[in-house]
Amino acid sequence: MNETDHQEYDENLTALLEAIWGEGFMSPGGSDEVDRFLAGVEVEGRRVLDIGCGLGGVDIHLLRDRGAAHVTGIDIDQALIDSCNRLAQKYALEDRAEFVCVEPGPLPFAEASFDIVTSKDSIIHIEDKHALAADVFRVLEPGGWFAASDWLAGYEGATPPEMQAYIEVEGLDFRLASAARYADALEAAGFTEIAIDDRNEWYRSEARRERDNLRGALYEGLASRVGGDFLEREVEVWDKMIVAVDLGQLRPTHLRGRKPV
Repeated sequence: MNETDHQEYDENLTALLEAIWGEGFMSPGGSDEVDRFLAGVEVEGRRVLDIGCGLGGVDIHLLRDRGAAHVTGIDIDQALIDSCNRLAQKYALEDRAEFVCVEPGPLPFAEASFDIVTSKDSIIHIEDKHALAADVFRVLEPGGWFAASDWLAGYEGATPPEMQAYIEVEGLDFRLASAARYADALEAAGFTEIAIDDRNEWYRSEARRERDNLRGALYEGLASRVGGDFLEREVEVWDKMIVAVDLGQLRPTHLRGRKPV
């Protein structure tokens, strides 16, 4: 299999996402959202697995600012893994960070390998939420936490037309599921202290700020880097996403569960 077979996030798209959300981040809120979904979870001195590590912003934040002992980031895109390694080198964190390009499927780690498993807005690309929850449960130490954020569907059954219009213009491989499906997957896997915190209200205003920045303060610099046509297309993506968010069809959400001791 070629390295590009799993590449959905090319250099133009990642450059745009970092311009909006900060170095190493590919989804809303950056490190502030990471701290929110990890609130109350002790990270210092812990071993962390990051599923869908993207450009590595979450991992560097957990190492530099939250004192994690070691972070392992996994992704299916080798180009993203290369970016993570460059970011770790920039901050001289190579000895505490490992980034692995994996094939879709079961996590390639032994039972009880990690104290915390996290993910920032990447599980949307994984079809089988129940299988993932069971696998996360397996690789966690007893007493360990799963704490993450993801994009959830605010509906069951057929995709509403407004959401379908957004998915089509976005052009990414989305496998959305509802909050009820996530809760069932976590419960079936054996997690306790399950919490699902809807962030839709927060993101309704945040998404507009992001789009306005694309049209305003960020426009000239990004257009010179990624091209005006690409940037205009991404503004259209934001316009259609805002409709889906306003209607409650797309719901950023924090997820949490604990493996019993």
